[in-house]
Amino acid sequence: MAGTLLLDRDTWDLCADAQGNIAVATEPYSLSQDVASECRVYLGECYYDTTRGIPYPSQVLGQMQPVQVLKESLVTAASLVPGVSDVTVFLTGITNREIGGQIQFSQGVTVL
Repeated sequence: MAGTLLLDRDTWDLCADAQGNIAVATEPYSLSQDVASECRVYLGECYYDTTRGIPYPSQVLGQMQPVQVLKESLVTAASLVPGVSDVTVFLTGITNREIGGQIQFSQGVTVL
């Protein structure tokens, strides 16, 4: 099973553990971080799979799309994370060009 490198919640950069090594996240936090990371990917940004990601430039940023378009994109992205099921997105408002909300999900069973 591959590990998830722990990212600082404020800077989204790598963290060190108590011994000075790169920290690794553990479940259940690692699953939440993986969902957050997947939802931050721009469409075409992943060089190993350019079909992954949210179409931020074409359908989100600077666009007057219904909120449901963004919510559906986030649900799709979160659902790509192994072990994630039953994804629900709650958006809580847009102020100063920032959007807030939550992505809730269940931890499903991954079959290998």
